[in-house]
Amino acid sequence: MAQGKDIFDIVVIGGGPAGLMAAEEAARAGASVLVCEAKPSLGRKFLMAGKSGLNLTKDEPFDALLAAYPEAEALRPALQAFDAAAMQDWARGLGQALFTGSTGRVFPEAMKASPLLRAWIARLDELGVARRVRWRCAGWDGAALSFATPEGLRQVTSGATVLALGGASWARLGSDGLWAEALREQGVKVTPFAPSNAGLCVSWSEHMARHLGQPIKGVAFRAGEAVSRGEAVISATGLEGGGVYTLTPQLRAGHVLRIDLMPDVDQAEVEHRLARPRGKRSMANHLRQVLKLGPVRTALLNEFGRPLPVDPVELAQVIKGLEVQHAGLRPMDEAISVAGGVAFDAMDERLMLKNRPGVFCAGEMLDWEAPTGGYLLTACFATGRWAGQAAAEYVKRQRRV
Repeated sequence: MAQGKDIFDIVVIGGGPAGLMAAEEAARAGASVLVCEAKPSLGRKFLMAGKSGLNLTKDEPFDALLAAYPEAEALRPALQAFDAAAMQDWARGLGQALFTGSTGRVFPEAMKASPLLRAWIARLDELGVARRVRWRCAGWDGAALSFATPEGLRQVTSGATVLALGGASWARLGSDGLWAEALREQGVKVTPFAPSNAGLCVSWSEHMARHLGQPIKGVAFRAGEAVSRGEAVISATGLEGGGVYTLTPQLRAGHVLRIDLMPDVDQAEVEHRLARPRGKRSMANHLRQVLKLGPVRTALLNEFGRPLPVDPVELAQVIKGLEVQHAGLRPMDEAISVAGGVAFDAMDERLMLKNRPGVFCAGEMLDWEAPTGGYLLTACFATGRWAGQAAAEYVKRQRRV
């Protein structure tokens, strides 16, 4: 039995970037808005993302930005309306000074998320957005939404709902993916979740212990037709970092991961160097002198390439395409993001569920993925903004009917 009932134009469920942006836009359009968050505070995953430097977006032309998303056409309208330049203008509007790194990645000068989030919540307060924390959605009761709260069951009636419930990684921060089955029961098509931007499980031999925590630089990672020149780190559990995160879709598809240990030197030149007379030098000293791989790349060669071929041509092939033996991707809850979620063909062009009029979806709960580098947050903000505007327009239309 519900203990109380509230009425708002729009209810936003989820207090992450997509949900807060939906709330901001809906409130700007004149709607009364309530944000409900199951956790004790807003933006918990957003704050975690900012601990290592909050990469807000990638400062690049729109076509290049769009090309980073496999689901580019489905995301195009939202991203066109809120691209990298708009993202930066929005952050500056909250008093955040920004800088752009050498690779085009954009960060707040504070290098963390908390100042931006505080300013954002203050803006939402000024816009009259109400918020409730420790309110977990328990589903619909007819036209009303039910919430389990510290004070008991509460119900909220609204003209529209925006779902911004996150994906299925970092469950302790709120993105537990438990909503997926509830929506499937409502007849909504939800693609199964899969890890994205995830590390690899590698059982290292003992000789790799002294290299744990070391970065792998000056290599190219390849899986299928995709190539990454990013760095990775040798961790206790395997390989972590942008160099391998970018290749997650190909690794999920079953492609072999290979490392080119000398990407700036062609195979013929590697063969030529290996064929030099080594005299009385051991093979290890010979490789060190003619290839100059350094400790980390040499360790990887020994880890995955043994027994090393003696023939220069065969050894050059190993060096240019070292196959990484691994046990698959790290668990989904450790992934930075996920693939899967609400299918785009289950929604209209304004992200409203086709079988549930007045219910919109945004952020990581949609079935899209992107590499790290600012693309994840940009799409979360853009789809949140798009859904918030659409929800406000829907409410206005319903009033005119």
